[in-house]
Amino acid sequence: MANLDFQSNFVHVIDGNSSPTEGHRHGINPATLKPLWDVPVATHGDVDRAAAAAKKAFKSWSRVPYEERRSKVLAYADAVDKHRTQFRDLLTTEQGKPIPQADVETDCAIEWMRGMANIPLPEDTLEENKDRTVITRYTPIGVVGALVPWNFPLMLATAKIAPALLTGNVIVVKPSPFTPYCGLKLVELAQQFFPPGVVQSLSGGDDLGPWITEHPGFDKISFTGSTATGKAVMRSASKTLKRVTLELGGNDPAIVFPDVNVDKVAEQICLNLKRIYVHETIFDAFKEALVKHTKSYTLGDGSKPGVTHGPLQNKMQVDRVKTFFNDVKTEGWQVAVGGEIEKNQGYFITPTIIDRPPEKSRIVVEEPFGPIVPILSWKDEEDVISRANDTTMGLGASVWTNDLDKAAEVAKQIQAGTVWINKHFELSPYAPFGGHKESGLGTEWGANGLKGFCNAQTLFFNKNIVS
Repeated sequence: MANLDFQSNFVHVIDGNSSPTEGHRHGINPATLKPLWDVPVATHGDVDRAAAAAKKAFKSWSRVPYEERRSKVLAYADAVDKHRTQFRDLLTTEQGKPIPQADVETDCAIEWMRGMANIPLPEDTLEENKDRTVITRYTPIGVVGALVPWNFPLMLATAKIAPALLTGNVIVVKPSPFTPYCGLKLVELAQQFFPPGVVQSLSGGDDLGPWITEHPGFDKISFTGSTATGKAVMRSASKTLKRVTLELGGNDPAIVFPDVNVDKVAEQICLNLKRIYVHETIFDAFKEALVKHTKSYTLGDGSKPGVTHGPLQNKMQVDRVKTFFNDVKTEGWQVAVGGEIEKNQGYFITPTIIDRPPEKSRIVVEEPFGPIVPILSWKDEEDVISRANDTTMGLGASVWTNDLDKAAEVAKQIQAGTVWINKHFELSPYAPFGGHKESGLGTEWGANGLKGFCNAQTLFFNKNIVS
């Protein structure tokens, strides 16, 4: 197996070959603000060529037996595993994740390919009697455009590639312009295992996504990103009735009951959620524990040992988060910890907890997508469930209590695609993941996710042949 160069030569792959471009751009290391390597900028002609190559490749790849497709995906997963350290370090460089978090994402990138390769997708026999047999089977849609975000650029790329290929589709991967490097190397590596045109890449600026979603040569779009952009993707894809899967923004609430171990739960929750609702009887103690754990964080360059939290990924994200810090003063919010952005040489934001802001304030209603979170109190169970659901989003939520029956009762009333009990953001390649309301459309992963890359075809076999 040829080794990849992870320090240079980041290229498009179209129809199995490196595809040079006249234009180039580069990413930025968010911890140091130093420019990274040049990457190609696709033209409209590149999109046309990739779509044409994909259409051609689909004709043969879709006919490859499932077990052969599966074996190739597993071999590809093994190759990513072989290069896991290089992928991890590249992820830290371009995205900013500290090494422990980058290790987790890299492991998930590999685990998701292997896991989804072990999910059966058999034909369903719906009726079987003396008169007829009715079968539903799942057939590949065609050319998939995978639009990958900057927050999990490695894992979400493989988690789109694997199910697309397993189900007989071909795929064009468009990494985020903020984090193009891991995606481009994943596609370059894939050429060792798949025929030309089956796995391709396109990199570029803000205009590339619309070119793909509008292009008649693409049959399905798998998009992960903001709700606003997801709506634009859906509008664009509707022109050709493309199939779409949208995994969009969230405003995840946590509901903490009074029977929990305060310090243990506070350590787990901290800044991993968007809204933290704590029962009033433990509110002060819980807030104190949150502050303690937040103060223990070490911000810095994720490649350095001992760093627990890295920078935000890009200036656009930083500028958005800064508006919430501006609101701290203009709205008179009470700050439990943080509250000021310290000057630094990267995209670092001081972790901040806001103490009981108004329920309709921006920090509660919107998703900052940064390390600033409100902590709120509750007394009545029905009321806190209503408050948790009072959002246009519905991606995830969590319930924290030692009473698992109570947790299940509350969880089933939360309007979200995933509800965790005594945990948050625990995922599995075997479980579908997606949002309710404006947090998405459809699901990815699991058998449901595989079916999202397929058309359902029903066959009616009439056994009573009339001569």
